[in-house]
Amino acid sequence: MPSYCNLHLSTARLDLRPLAVGDEDGLFAIHSDPEFMRYWSSPPWTTVEQAIKLIERDNREMLDGQHIRLGIFYRGENHLIGTCSLFKIDEQCRRAELGYGIARDYWRKGFMSEAVPAVIEYGFAVMGLNRLEADIDPRNTASCKSLEKLGFVREGYLRERWIVADEISDSALYGLLSRDWHNKHTSVP
Repeated sequence: MPSYCNLHLSTARLDLRPLAVGDEDGLFAIHSDPEFMRYWSSPPWTTVEQAIKLIERDNREMLDGQHIRLGIFYRGENHLIGTCSLFKIDEQCRRAELGYGIARDYWRKGFMSEAVPAVIEYGFAVMGLNRLEADIDPRNTASCKSLEKLGFVREGYLRERWIVADEISDSALYGLLSRDWHNKHTSVP
């Protein structure tokens, strides 16, 4: 598997790069926010050590090609505003799961609509993936709408799949095929 440690993507306003030493405070600030973590699969973080450990684990696993997690930054700045991931990469079946999150101060400003397509395009065009999947809490209507706008199709619903801090929640499962992505994002001359 290839290493993703040097992967850098850019959009009109954003730079996406692997998390590194120095990003832990920004990562902790995002993941310690209870409102941000409301629909996450774990409770809010309580120590910056959790951010440090995630960055260390990411560095090892990205080196081995096990997954991609890119920090989202304003272009030319070093202020972390979110992350976008491809994980559970299955080379044989050419699929991966998509994850993303943006700090609450940056909600509803179009940043995820800019960052996520860059990662999707990388997954399909460069990695040669055939399918992307997303597992979200169906109560997170903003995320549901974002996925559907990108072309994801709701393919399943799993009742009481997660228990986080004693709260039981369901999962909505979404899928996107490479051919559907490219049909939607290729202009006809």
